[in-house]
Amino acid sequence: MLRPDPAERPRLVEIRDNLIDRIAEAKREGWIGEVEGLETSLAGAEEKLAQMDVAIARTATAVDLGMPGFTQITGRASDT
Repeated sequence: MLRPDPAERPRLVEIRDNLIDRIAEAKREGWIGEVEGLETSLAGAEEKLAQMDVAIARTATAVDLGMPGFTQITGRASDT
């Protein structure tokens, strides 16, 4: 699966907006086959935007796992 680049989000928003305008035009003109194709493209663009939003949110909410201390790594020795 290709991962969309979040830096390209503005361009994809522009493409989505253009597709919405073209769908409205195709409906107005009665181009039924064109409407179906454009709606498929619109669904793909919206899915990519959703993927980008998830990726951006994931990197914005990074979790600090911390560094384990030496005693946590080695265990303890006991004198018995």
